[in-house]
Amino acid sequence: MHHQQREHGEKERTEPGTRPGTDPGGGPGPAVRPLDGFTVGVTAARRAEELGALLERRGAQVLHAPALRIVPLSDDTELLAVTRDLIGHAPDIVVATTAIGFRGWIEAAEGWGLGEALLARLAGVELLARGPKVRGAIRAAGLTEKWSPASESMAEVLDRLLAEGVAGRRVAVQLHGEPLPGFVEALRAGGAEVVGVPVYRWMPPEDIGPVDRLLDAVTSGGLDAVTFTSAPAAASLLRRAAERGIRDELLRALRTEVLPVCVGPVTALPLQAEDVPTLQPERFRLGPLVQLLCRELPGRVRPLPVAGRWLEIRGHAVVVDAELRPVPPAGMALLRSLARRPGWVVSRADLLRVLPGAGRDEHAVETAMARLRVALGAPKLIQTVVKRGYRLSLDPHADTDKYGGAS
Repeated sequence: MHHQQREHGEKERTEPGTRPGTDPGGGPGPAVRPLDGFTVGVTAARRAEELGALLERRGAQVLHAPALRIVPLSDDTELLAVTRDLIGHAPDIVVATTAIGFRGWIEAAEGWGLGEALLARLAGVELLARGPKVRGAIRAAGLTEKWSPASESMAEVLDRLLAEGVAGRRVAVQLHGEPLPGFVEALRAGGAEVVGVPVYRWMPPEDIGPVDRLLDAVTSGGLDAVTFTSAPAAASLLRRAAERGIRDELLRALRTEVLPVCVGPVTALPLQAEDVPTLQPERFRLGPLVQLLCRELPGRVRPLPVAGRWLEIRGHAVVVDAELRPVPPAGMALLRSLARRPGWVVSRADLLRVLPGAGRDEHAVETAMARLRVALGAPKLIQTVVKRGYRLSLDPHADTDKYGGAS
C-alpha cells in the first residue's frame, strides 16, 4: 500500500490543499496519536496485556477476546510423557523454537523431579536454537547450542538438517502452539524419527463470550483491525464463526473493511487458506506489529478539505484540524454516508436508512444531525440543503492528491 504518512508531531496547516494539524489561530493543535479513533481486536491469549497496552498507548481502543487458552505445562500429561521418553531414549538432535517454551519445559521438568535428568540429556545432544532469544534461554539453563540461524527462520533450520542428513536420526522438535508447515513432514521424508515436544497446548477459552463479542464487532463494522499472534487463534476464530453460522460474514469483513494483521507468516496461514489477505511486520514481534498498524490504519483514511478545515473519519471518532472529536454511533453513521460522495447531497430518506434504530421518522435524522454538528465542533462542515437533505461542505478546488489521494 502506498500512503503518504504524517510523522508524529509534524507541524501542519489548515488551509485546504495543505496538511491538517494546527488550530485556525496558527498555533499547533493537540497531537493526535497514530491510532486515535481506531478500535483494534486482540485475539492473543499470551502477552495480550502487553499488546493491548502498546495499542492503547498509541490511542487505540482495544477489544480483547482471547480465542484460546494455554494449558499450564505442569498440568500437561502429554509433555510429561514425552519428557520421560526423551530422558529414557535419547534423541540425536533437539530443535528449540521459542525461549518461553524452552524455559517452561525446563521449569515443568523440575516440578516433576526430572529437571536434572532432562538437562543432563540435553547436554549430550546436538541442540539447535531458532533465534537469539531461545539461544539465551538455552545458555541460561547451563547448556550450549551447536548452531542458530541468523534469520530466525525454521526454513533455514530445516535446510541445515536436511543438508547434514537425518536418515536414521531421532529429532525432537519443540512445538510452540503453531503448526510448522512441512517441517516435520520433510524430516520424516528424509528418514528421521521425529518426536514433538508440546511445550504448551491450546484449548478453547473457558468463556466464549468475548470471542462472540469480537466476532459481532468484526461483522458489524465495529472494528478497524484485528490482530493475530498465533495460527491456532486465527483457526479458533474461524471455527467459532462457523459454529455460529457467520463464517461467510466474518471472511467478507476481513477481506474488505477490517484489517487483519498477523505477527508473522505462519500465524497468517489459516487466514490465507481462506483467501483473506493479511499484513505482517518485517520482524515477527509485537512492537513491529503495532508500528505496522500505526502506519496502515491512518494510511487508509482520506483527509477531506471541508469548509476550510481538514476532516478525517477514523473508526469511532473524527479528527478536525488535528483535534480528535469523539462522535456517537448515530453521528458516525450519518457522517460516513455523507463522506461516501463528498459534496453530494444525501436525502433524509437515505440517511434514515443508515441511522441505527431510527424507525421511519425523518425527524430522527434532524436530531442526530444536530448532535453530530455539536460533536464536530464546527457546524459549517455539514450544509443543510433545503427540501433535499445534507451535504459535506467540500472545498472543491483543494489540491488533495498530495495529502490523501482525494480526487
